Amino acid sequence: MKKYEVMFILRSNLDQDAIKAEIEAAKNIFTSNDSKVLEVKEWGLRELAYEIDHNRKGYYVLMNVEATKEAVNEFNRIAGYSEKIIRFIVVKDGE
Repeated sequence: MKKYEVMFILRSNLDQDAIKAEIEAAKNIFTSNDSKVLEVKEWGLRELAYEIDHNRKGYYVLMNVEATKEAVNEFNRIAGYSEKIIRFIVVKDGE
């Protein structure tokens, strides 16, 4: 397994319960695919550099994971069609 940094931005109009549910869902994608979530950092609500889908703000979440290729592919698939995630990126950790 390789280490990855997973960053995603949630819509700013979500309440705290919906944010927690989305973070748990993202963690479950990795844990259910034989991977480990090492750390989750919630950066909180921040101003976006540019407007995305009529959003000027977004809720940033950064996760460090040790994951299989299948888990990364599954996260990319689900995040790609999620209405609540406005942007996401998965980058292999260079350690």
